[in-house]
Amino acid sequence: MNSNLHQAGVKLLKQLGRHADVIMDAYLSGSVNESTHDSGVIEKLKKSGILWRPEPDQELRLKRSVRALLEEGLSDERNRQIDSNVGSALATIKTLADHYKEARHNVDYGAAEAYLSDLSEHVYSFTDSLRYSIRVLWGRINNEFGYVGTINAKIRENELAQSQVTELLNGLEMFQFSELGEIAGDIRELRRLLITSLQETLSQCTQELSVVQGRLFELLGRFRQIQGRTRLLKGWLLHTDLHPDYQPDNHVAHNNIPNLFNCADAMLAPAHVDVTNSQHELELMQMVAQIKAISRDDKPTTIRETDVTFEMSAVEDFDVPDNPLKLAVDEYFCAVIDSGLRQSALEYLQNNQLEWDSESWLYQVIGGYEALPIEHKQYFELEPIGKPHPVYSGNFIVTDVELWLA
Repeated sequence: MNSNLHQAGVKLLKQLGRHADVIMDAYLSGSVNESTHDSGVIEKLKKSGILWRPEPDQELRLKRSVRALLEEGLSDERNRQIDSNVGSALATIKTLADHYKEARHNVDYGAAEAYLSDLSEHVYSFTDSLRYSIRVLWGRINNEFGYVGTINAKIRENELAQSQVTELLNGLEMFQFSELGEIAGDIRELRRLLITSLQETLSQCTQELSVVQGRLFELLGRFRQIQGRTRLLKGWLLHTDLHPDYQPDNHVAHNNIPNLFNCADAMLAPAHVDVTNSQHELELMQMVAQIKAISRDDKPTTIRETDVTFEMSAVEDFDVPDNPLKLAVDEYFCAVIDSGLRQSALEYLQNNQLEWDSESWLYQVIGGYEALPIEHKQYFELEPIGKPHPVYSGNFIVTDVELWLA
């Protein structure tokens, strides 16, 4: 089958080369004059599908595919058309992807390879057609629809281009890449075609179409401005043709000047800040800096009634008295060292009739023990005495502590 297609393609291309003059005549004039060419050549081109007759009484014309090939090869902007039917391309891509997955699931590698080749061709053809359509639109914008001669025709062509851009953008919104991702699954070839390549191309084309749409609106505004001025000029010329003896009055000599001639622009335009002008940036920065600046030059200066001298003197020594409770705890530690016996903190408090309450005394004893340096703490042992909480488990109520030498 591939060899037959190869031979048929070579034969078709040879016919295009041998009969190039007939094909170009049909391309330039729109039809073929059968009386000026060999009837055998015309018949061969008809059988090959290069020429066709739309109606029995019509002349022969080029097939649309051949004309599109010549338009692309010759960069001819006159008759280029835009294919905005995105839905059909999307449906074809989904169908071929399903065919490929089914053939792959059935271990039919020959069919799977053929479907993958068709799918790749459709994806690349669609993206190339999309880029081609954008190139056509840019060509129309850059020459300002120069292939038509009147402003009205330019406006109609602009509106047609805007409708085509809108259809393309609406069609691109049909591509849901979450759906395409589900179709592709974990198949690397499908993800490369349907996700990576297609998504990158559609993102670039969508951004470019947005720019094209803005340029078309700008161009349409300029066309309508020219159209309005042209209508005004044509109306004036028509008025002068109908009234050839018309002479404008000397409105300066009139006492009451019509409002139409009394609309003069102001000598000085009202001042305003143009934040979009880069030349004003330095001035604006200076203004903002002055607004934020805090100036104290206008504040009155305070004058003292008498001069006050300032002398530097040596810093006087001062002592911070120790906490009596801390001193009492230190004496408790010394008493334990002197006796060498295990001694209760509460018993020491009661025996010495100290004035501190038991809770503060126990806190200070525990704090004094924890505040000892490591080399001193290792000479003592502190054991809390108490009982677990009767309701809340994990809580230990300390009622007394005992201290002794380690």
